[in-house]
Amino acid sequence: MTDQPAMLVVSAHAADFVWRASGAIASFVRQGGRAHVVCLTYGEKGESQGLWKQPGMTLETVKERRHEEATAAAAVLGAEIEFLDLGDYPIRATDGLYDTLVATMRRVRPDVILTHPAHDPYNLDHALVHEVVLRARMIAQAAGHDPGTRPIGAPQVFQFEPHQPEQCGFKPDLLLDVTEVFPLKRKAMEAMEGAQGHLVAYYDALGERRGVQARRNGGAGTITHAEAYQRVFPTVAGSLR
Repeated sequence: MTDQPAMLVVSAHAADFVWRASGAIASFVRQGGRAHVVCLTYGEKGESQGLWKQPGMTLETVKERRHEEATAAAAVLGAEIEFLDLGDYPIRATDGLYDTLVATMRRVRPDVILTHPAHDPYNLDHALVHEVVLRARMIAQAAGHDPGTRPIGAPQVFQFEPHQPEQCGFKPDLLLDVTEVFPLKRKAMEAMEGAQGHLVAYYDALGERRGVQARRNGGAGTITHAEAYQRVFPTVAGSLR
């Protein structure tokens, strides 16, 4: 056992955690925490456009390339990573998936969980993963489930920003300053260029826009980049300050 803070990131596809949460991951690790990323799929069918444009590409080759890219990105951030290779478009919520995630939660014992928002009409895989994570968290808390392992507590679940937040009902209640680690985020994003290189500039610019909003909402004037998150559960505090 260790007192080292732990973060669990559940990513539907192999690149989702990079675009949406790599600043939070790098910052958490830099502050002495341990980050564990679970990629349910490689995103080999629906989120590997750049690779499928290359001649002679096969499904297994796409998976291999995505594995290499995401592994390299996680290494940049200082995160552990594992791949479940469930197959995307669609992802299916099986008993095996729940068993795996519950076991992972009890092993990692996260203080915080990051995953997709509850709604995403453009990518129902993302919305499904949100529900799966909350159900797995619920099961992992239950004393009667697998009594040989210890239930987890009540880690906050943060929804990271979807690609088109206005269409997803995403209303951030946390703007996380990632200024110091944004060079690491950019390097991690660049590791994904083979499959989705067109997104690097998009999320680079989004980080700047969220940084402006962070300053306007009372953040330090030195903030240049931020990431947006929405909590699932209430935050407990001893005062309103």
